Amino acid sequence: MQFFLSSSHCFCHFSVKSISTSVYESMALGSNSLMWFRKGLRLHDNPALEYAAKGSKFLYPVFVIDPYYMEPDPTAFSPGSSKSGLNRIQFLLESLVDLDLSLKKLGSRLLVLNGDPGEVLIRCLKEWSIGKLCFEYDTEPYYQALDEKVKSYGSVTGVEIFSPVSHTLYNPAVIIQKNGGSPPLSYQSFLKLAGLPSWASAPLSTTISSLPPIGNTGSFAVSGVPTVRELGYEVLGEDKSTPFKGGESEALKRLRESIANKEWVANFEKPKGDPSAFLNPATTVLSPYLKFGCLSSRYFYQCIQDILKRVKKHTSPPVSLLGQLLWRDFFYTVAFGTPNFDQMKSNRICKQIPWKNDDELLAAWRDSRTGFPWIDAIMAQLRKWGWIHHLARHSVACFLTRGDLFVNWERGRDVFERLLIDSDWAINNGNWLWLSCSSFFYQYNRIYSPISFGKKYDPAGNYIRHFLPALKDMPKEYIYEPWTAPISVQRKAKCIIGVDYPKPVVSHDYASKECRMRLGEAYALNKKLNGLVREEDLNELRRKADNESIVLDSVSRKKKQKLID
Repeated sequence: MQFFLSSSHCFCHFSVKSISTSVYESMALGSNSLMWFRKGLRLHDNPALEYAAKGSKFLYPVFVIDPYYMEPDPTAFSPGSSKSGLNRIQFLLESLVDLDLSLKKLGSRLLVLNGDPGEVLIRCLKEWSIGKLCFEYDTEPYYQALDEKVKSYGSVTGVEIFSPVSHTLYNPAVIIQKNGGSPPLSYQSFLKLAGLPSWASAPLSTTISSLPPIGNTGSFAVSGVPTVRELGYEVLGEDKSTPFKGGESEALKRLRESIANKEWVANFEKPKGDPSAFLNPATTVLSPYLKFGCLSSRYFYQCIQDILKRVKKHTSPPVSLLGQLLWRDFFYTVAFGTPNFDQMKSNRICKQIPWKNDDELLAAWRDSRTGFPWIDAIMAQLRKWGWIHHLARHSVACFLTRGDLFVNWERGRDVFERLLIDSDWAINNGNWLWLSCSSFFYQYNRIYSPISFGKKYDPAGNYIRHFLPALKDMPKEYIYEPWTAPISVQRKAKCIIGVDYPKPVVSHDYASKECRMRLGEAYALNKKLNGLVREEDLNELRRKADNESIVLDSVSRKKKQKLID
């Protein structure tokens, strides 16, 4: 049964890859297989599913509703669980519904179970006499621990475990081994080590013609894919939810549309693009589909490569479309090979910086109350849609950390991790390390202006008007700095600053100077101590910086008073 893209749609066509029969002759004794879906929510280019189906009498396709990720948390700042906002949960459920429909076309279906995945899987292996357990390899620490538990049981009981690397273009462990046991810390060094992916010279399997039937599920309470309401959530209204729908079908449709214009693919250049374009985003918006594995990154890679072979001229990594997929693998590799990658403390590649942990500033940023319309509109889009353009992400991350508020990047990371539908552990942490100048990128003097950066893309402020209705009637001359509008203009626009829309939480000019000062001192200390900075050292830096900031503030006030006089 042909499910996917024809050559006329994506300019690349893959036939079913033949797999050596000798590989399958080494299967465990049991003739029942279990395909454990976590990410990799697709049929195309799914080697774990293909292997699970081969030679099996019965195949059990399973997804486990994990309370760790899915249980409602009424104390969280937005609807959702403790780990995920409702937009991403909804996207996941839509992806599961789509996967279930695809499986049903092949005479199978998705078996949805509830509980701790490790315990549920071990019970499945016992009760269903499973001889072969298959699942896509996952580099996240949570899944690494979970997988070890299941693999340990399998090794004791003789269950064959097949866990191929297919979520990324490369096996991060192989790259790290090539680099002498540690991950490459620059994109260029990663590219040199990586070379051409080992699978790239052969066609990928994009069709599955049939699947074995499902056997008896015994005493298990198997259900279909639940709705958000059945999980205990209130349904979000359309004006408060993401316009991007989950699932492999939607992913492949979006891929077809994105790559139909060969010239656009050939000339794609990441630094270019309009972060204020929201009705027709200036990117593919394929990131959430890659995150959940609704779209295979390897298939995407081969489709792009096929187009590039047909054009005379094209952009190259790191800015090209292909380069973006390689960035994804770069962050996966560094994250996999770096202990404590998701924190500052005990993270060997992270600068130790005396960040603030100011709850009020964090909440103002998170809830669109900074008084800077460009920043607040972006955060409003994030809360409503669960997605924002990469340059918009750069703007708000810089503003929270090294640009204006000097709040710990881990706090901002947590907000993104919750709200983004494409939140990906490795990439989210990697980007926050980068944008806070804690790792990878160290030119902390280069700051995104919360005023002029957005204005160059959208001088009329249409993006702001859409996501911040309070400012919809503000004249364009004041839309990025409404606090400068005369009170008569504010009244006419029905938006009094400090009443209908907040005053700025900081003076950007003053705050950015203070941030540079604090980072300069932190960098000097890290260099002096060779990165071995203690908490006492950071506290001493904080005290020193606070004293210097009082002096700077006093000078700033005197200058302002002179201007008034």
